[in-house]
Amino acid sequence: MSRNFELLQRLQVEAGQLPSAETATPPVGTAPAAAVSDRTANDRVLDAAEPGMRGESMKLVQRLFLTPGKEVPKAVTFAAIDSHNGCTRICANMARILADSVPGTVCLVEANFRTPSLARMFGMESGSGLGDALRQEGPIKSWAKQVGPANLWLIFGGKVSDDPSNPLDCDRLGQRIAELRREFDYLVIDAPPLNAYADGMVWGQLSDGVVLILEANSTRREAALRVTESLRSTRITLLGAVLNKRTFPIPDVFYKRI
Repeated sequence: MSRNFELLQRLQVEAGQLPSAETATPPVGTAPAAAVSDRTANDRVLDAAEPGMRGESMKLVQRLFLTPGKEVPKAVTFAAIDSHNGCTRICANMARILADSVPGTVCLVEANFRTPSLARMFGMESGSGLGDALRQEGPIKSWAKQVGPANLWLIFGGKVSDDPSNPLDCDRLGQRIAELRREFDYLVIDAPPLNAYADGMVWGQLSDGVVLILEANSTRREAALRVTESLRSTRITLLGAVLNKRTFPIPDVFYKRI
C-alpha cells in the first residue's frame, strides 16, 4: 500500500468516516497528473493526451455528480489542505469534464481571492468577478464569462474588500451563491487552502460539500486530520478527496455513510 493511499485511509478512519482501513474498498485507480503546458487554453485546462488523468477525473465526476439513485450535489467546493496543492487545476478539470457530461449549465467559481490563477490557466485576461458582485448591484450572470464547451461558464474572483484579512461579506456572499444556484445547474468552486484561511469553511457551508485536495508525499497527516475534524465540527459534508498526481475517489463504503 502506498504512503498516499495509507494517508487517506487513516484520515478517513481517524475522522470516524470509515469503520476500519481493512474494510475499505481498494482505490479505484491512480494516474500521474498532466503537466501545465503552453499550448491552447483547453489543453492547459485538460490535456487530452493524458488518458489516465482524464479517466480518473471522469470517475470522480461520476461519483460526485452522476451517480444514479441518490441525491447528487449541485454545488461542490474543492479546497486544498495547504497552498500549492494543485486545487485550481483540478477544479478546472472537473468543471470541463462535467460540462462535457451533462446537458445543464456548469459554472466554475474562482473563490480563491488571494492567489487567483484561473485567468492564466484559461489563457484569458482577468477581469471583474465575484468580488465585484459582492459590492455592486446587478444580475450575477453579468459577471460570468462563457468558455468552451458552450454550457461551461467561468466567474473570476474580481476585486474584493480592501481588507485582505477579511475579504468576504458572508451575508452578501450567501445571497450571491443562492443566485448562482438559480442561474446554473452545477457550481464547481475553487476555494483557498483550508490550512491557511477560513474562507474555505465558509464556502463549504454555502455549498453541498467539500472535496479535499492533498499533495502526494507532501500533505502532513496531522494537518489533514485537523482540517477534517474542523469540517465535521461545522457539519460540512466531506464528499471525497483527491491526491494531486494521483486522482483517488473515496471508496464506495465511504459514500454509503454520507
